[in-house]
Amino acid sequence: MLEVKNLCKHFGGIKAVDGATFTVEKGAITALIGPNGAGKTTAFNCISRTAAPTSGEVWLDGERIDHLRPHKITAKGLSRTFQISRNLGDMTVIENVIVQSRVDGLRGLFRPAMSQEEKDKAMSILDFLGITRIAHEDGHNLSYGQKKLMDLAALLMSDPKIILLDEPAGGVNPSLMEEIVGHIRALNDKGLTVLIVEHNMDLIMRLSHKVVVMAHGKVICAGTPDVVRKDPHVLDAYLGGVLEDEAA
Repeated sequence: MLEVKNLCKHFGGIKAVDGATFTVEKGAITALIGPNGAGKTTAFNCISRTAAPTSGEVWLDGERIDHLRPHKITAKGLSRTFQISRNLGDMTVIENVIVQSRVDGLRGLFRPAMSQEEKDKAMSILDFLGITRIAHEDGHNLSYGQKKLMDLAALLMSDPKIILLDEPAGGVNPSLMEEIVGHIRALNDKGLTVLIVEHNMDLIMRLSHKVVVMAHGKVICAGTPDVVRKDPHVLDAYLGGVLEDEAA
């Protein structure tokens, strides 16, 4: 479904992403992992076009999208979350979710700010995530974990066929982390394709069908969790470093 070819993003002399190439198969949960500074989030930014790639190509369902604006990419069926919630604090949860609805162009100027259809759809998504109780709570009153769930709800309003999740369980308590994992599995069971960046290796190895490993802006390994776990390049660049830190 998603194909990244020789993707590069340079900031002056710094090569944050340096010729990364990988694929995300339709209906799979694919993880993008690597140490801090590996280029994972920058790759996400280039794929979703929140940052313009220096070079390379991004293809979605056989169509090249790296030249499109972010809202056009969303309309093609690719949506993403961010590490830090970008909610609008003075708006309620349901308003924050509906903001992510598909845009109808000029026709949208002649309809209510929130249609009943959008309200019903948003409440259905909040119900799926178990957070209807906070539907009318202001965004600035939410806990960190609630913001993570709201971001996931907003993501689903655009009817995506592939979602990019940037550390969806980062910073949340273990109970909520398992809840989020359950939601991701349930969405995948319904046919949604998932690409996820996450530092929790236990979560990644349990959740993913495929793992892509980046280091220094390059892809150094890609395969099943079992294959990646045993790869010597991965152990040296990422997993080994983590184990050494824990031992120290």
